[in-house]
Amino acid sequence: MATPARYCVPGERLCSTEEATAGSGTYTRHGFIFSSLAGCLEKTSEESGLPIVSVVRDSDPQLLPDVGAVVTCKVCSINSRFAKVHILYIGSTPLKSTFRGTIRKEDIRATEKDKVEVYKSFRPGDIVLAKVISLGDSQSNYLLSTAENELGVVAARSEAGMQMVPVSWCEMQCPRTHTKEFRKVARVQPEFLQT
Repeated sequence: MATPARYCVPGERLCSTEEATAGSGTYTRHGFIFSSLAGCLEKTSEESGLPIVSVVRDSDPQLLPDVGAVVTCKVCSINSRFAKVHILYIGSTPLKSTFRGTIRKEDIRATEKDKVEVYKSFRPGDIVLAKVISLGDSQSNYLLSTAENELGVVAARSEAGMQMVPVSWCEMQCPRTHTKEFRKVARVQPEFLQT
């Protein structure tokens, strides 16, 4: 059984090689075991022999959106030129912290780009599948596209608060009021469906 203990920094002397065996995240030198990374010290008792001393990182490194990655995002705001979104998932992996993204008017559809109207494609609160087309930095957002048929709105709520149902590639309908609203609807592929 592993017992988590104190926090260690790289190069910190943990114990002598007579007291324990070096595990992952450690190294030995001159009869002592040292930490090779920052993390929590763990001692695992072995039935035969000395306990194993390991250093485990606190958390996995943050996953970052990459060009070509399909991301799931939530629309925060819209105007006549673009929709602002928060990226929540990369593929099916949830992110620890959200990233900001922008879907420009010209990146919403592959055809008739000049006729696209942002408010007829997205509304704040919509959940959208999009593809990363350009990386952001600390000052700007990731540029996203929904131009492919498989990309676009996958979940939306009507003004009555109901989960809407897609009725075509450009409309969703409220099951309670039967009111239709314009959206850039995604033709969702099975691998993107969350169970």
